[in-house]
Amino acid sequence: MLAKAKLEQRLMNEISGMLARVLDAPLESVKLEQRIGDNRSDLVVSASGKVFIIEVKETLSPGRVSEAAKQVASVARSYSRRAVPLLVIRFMGETGRRACAEEKVAWFDLSGNARIVAPGLRVIIDGRPNAFRDRGKPTNLFAPKSARVVRWLLMHPDQAFTQRQIARSTDMTEGFVSRISARLEQEGYVERGQHRALRVRRPDLLLDAWREAYQFPQHRLHAGHVAARTGPELASLVGEVLASQGGAYAATGLAAAWQLTHFAGFRIATFFVSSESLSVLVAKLRFREDPRGANLWLVEPNDEGVFHGAEDRDGLRCVHPVQAYLDLKGHPERAPEAAEHLRAEFPSWKDHG
Repeated sequence: MLAKAKLEQRLMNEISGMLARVLDAPLESVKLEQRIGDNRSDLVVSASGKVFIIEVKETLSPGRVSEAAKQVASVARSYSRRAVPLLVIRFMGETGRRACAEEKVAWFDLSGNARIVAPGLRVIIDGRPNAFRDRGKPTNLFAPKSARVVRWLLMHPDQAFTQRQIARSTDMTEGFVSRISARLEQEGYVERGQHRALRVRRPDLLLDAWREAYQFPQHRLHAGHVAARTGPELASLVGEVLASQGGAYAATGLAAAWQLTHFAGFRIATFFVSSESLSVLVAKLRFREDPRGANLWLVEPNDEGVFHGAEDRDGLRCVHPVQAYLDLKGHPERAPEAAEHLRAEFPSWKDHG
């Protein structure tokens, strides 16, 4: 904590030069007017004919970005109607950018990206990678095992659960759930109620953060071809064969989105399958591995948590909508549209605001 405070203090001392570079303005034209706020972390800076209220943070989770954006926006409103709220952190991810947009807060990061839009001023710099990726950091909240806790909470966004209840529901130890819960709370994603039960503060924000971190290729994918006229016909055929085997399986991606919303036809059907049933399935379907002409993706999951919440949907076993939404990120065809439509079906997932 002390090292973090010292870094934030150094950043505040250097803010004039940073802002001058972002605005492409002469250094001498950027003036530090005063510090405001009880913790003196808010700065009033004049530059390019504007007055900026600046909050400097060393690093923030998307949940904390939302809180910081609300705070600096509130300070700016109380200071002056024309003041521009501006948040500065190491790197601003997609979820943080949306949170800032929701609060109408400008930002720039120390990796070289920026979005500062105000009357008569428009600075947008994008595409710079995170220059501060932590190495050797403990497993993140959205790693396969940790994500079981996140998935369970998002599956029940209007309910609160004790750590013991979550552990039993996700097949995890109470100690592991306790560690993940503490980090979720620390990063601003959950809050505690009666009996210290956990509840998601902003399901939309937590889902955004998980989707930003999610990498479908981390599962083991077998792409190939099975004779079928349409995607739904293929999904039905594969589902029947898998059901007869009795192993763990569930459709995901476009096939699951179609069963859930009947939006966006598809050609590629995707199924999570257990390793044990994969070889039998390949033989029964006469599956021919061929990534170029693939219409079937058989996926060995990196964690069995993907099956949590899976259930029958109009005759086809599908992953929970949370998992389907995440997996659409790694799919072709009309996957982006299908994801947007799927999200619209669930009020608690809707975009910020």
